[in-house]
Amino acid sequence: MAEPYGESPLAAHTDVLTRSSVPGTVRLSEVAFSAQVTLRVDPKSPAAERIGTALGTMLPNQSGQVARTERLLIAWLGPDEWLLVGPEGEAGTIRTTVTEALGEEHGAVVDVSAHRTIIEVSGPKAPELLAKGCALDLHRRSFGADRCAQTLLARAGVLLVCREAEPPAYWVFVRASFARYLADWLNDAAAEYHWSSCA
Repeated sequence: MAEPYGESPLAAHTDVLTRSSVPGTVRLSEVAFSAQVTLRVDPKSPAAERIGTALGTMLPNQSGQVARTERLLIAWLGPDEWLLVGPEGEAGTIRTTVTEALGEEHGAVVDVSAHRTIIEVSGPKAPELLAKGCALDLHRRSFGADRCAQTLLARAGVLLVCREAEPPAYWVFVRASFARYLADWLNDAAAEYHWSSCA
């Protein structure tokens, strides 16, 4: 019997991301196979408090907030919805932890790890590069570290998370079916930085 084999959405596009990167200016790479679990629960319920205790940080309660622990990132998606992101292979552990804390209360915990991949965009020109296809104000005063937003990037729906403000580093969560399109768009958008680095 054949062994199961998984391939990330951008496995065949690694060279595209590598070519897009310009040392000291902008860097693109895929963060493949991250554990991703969505949670829906009443934020004012005892279950939400138990889940926060179990995870090691309370669920973000404001639009665009991100909470982090040593191994987990929790992004606010809506008034009663969050995305929990952890290391590869830990979706089952995250799901079990949250489900046990949820108990008998109303809520939903779903493994969506195969739904999206993550493109990391970092470096001094990262905000400028993303601004070419995104209407958000990405200045660190408006969209600094531990902020997130569901938005459009080059007409593709994404979840954008600012991981670091200085130097800028973003995670772009994109549906697997749009990942190659977005990688190609980023490659084209970054072309000018290759010319300026050679000038």
